[in-house]
Amino acid sequence: MKRLLAVLAFSAPLGLLAQDGYVQEGEFGFGAGAAHYFGDLNTRSRVNRPKIAATAFFRKNFGNYIALRVGATYARIGYSDKYNKQNEYQQRRNLSFNSNVWELALQGDFNFYKFMPYNEQLRFTPYVTLGMSIFSYDPYAYLQGQRYFLRNLGTEGQGSDQYPDRKPYTTMAMAIPFGVGIKYNLNNRMNIGVEVVHRFTNTDYLDDVSKTYVEPEVFLPNPDGSPSPAQLLSDRSYETGTPIGGKGIQRGNSRQRDQFITAVVYLSFNLQSYKCPTY
Repeated sequence: MKRLLAVLAFSAPLGLLAQDGYVQEGEFGFGAGAAHYFGDLNTRSRVNRPKIAATAFFRKNFGNYIALRVGATYARIGYSDKYNKQNEYQQRRNLSFNSNVWELALQGDFNFYKFMPYNEQLRFTPYVTLGMSIFSYDPYAYLQGQRYFLRNLGTEGQGSDQYPDRKPYTTMAMAIPFGVGIKYNLNNRMNIGVEVVHRFTNTDYLDDVSKTYVEPEVFLPNPDGSPSPAQLLSDRSYETGTPIGGKGIQRGNSRQRDQFITAVVYLSFNLQSYKCPTY
């Protein structure tokens, strides 16, 4: 009996040490939600036309408060001047776009509370995330039911001899993702989370709108002499009345960069390991 009590007395602290020695090495996860764009067509930052978003990530933990994450995100963004009911100029301008965004990001995550999935008292934390990303985009619009990629058309005179200072913009850009999230541990293996991340980009062409209109003569007409798709998509105000475009007339605001945001719900799966108990 004495030997049994001695074994139990020795085993109990080992069990506690083994639990305390548990380490959540990291996690990988998948999520889905919505994305939204802010820029020259959505100057008041309305969130009224969300589109789909999805993400996948791997998070490496450095203790219970700090983690480094590599993530890939897909977001569809788009907007139209017709949604700006209170802005007469934008209603007359009548521009629109859509784009598919593919992003690769490196972010640091910082928990507000200690997060330890095996501990029922420490299974929840809000957190903030900050990092850098690179993404691709290629805005397009529809004209008479046909899709046109706007970058190739040079709608603001990019690539034309009349505007040598306006070079075609690239379809790659960089961003600073900054966001907040909440995660909750469901069991030793699985977590659920909600996250909202805002991207401050270095491009003003997510929407293909940035500077001024150019004169119609910049765009070569079709072989039959009719206006080309480039001309028709550069200034679509003819669909709402008398055209408002012309050389030097403001089309967008080049002093502000475009932005986009995602809000996703995700599931993540813990990668676990155990430290050897120390005395």
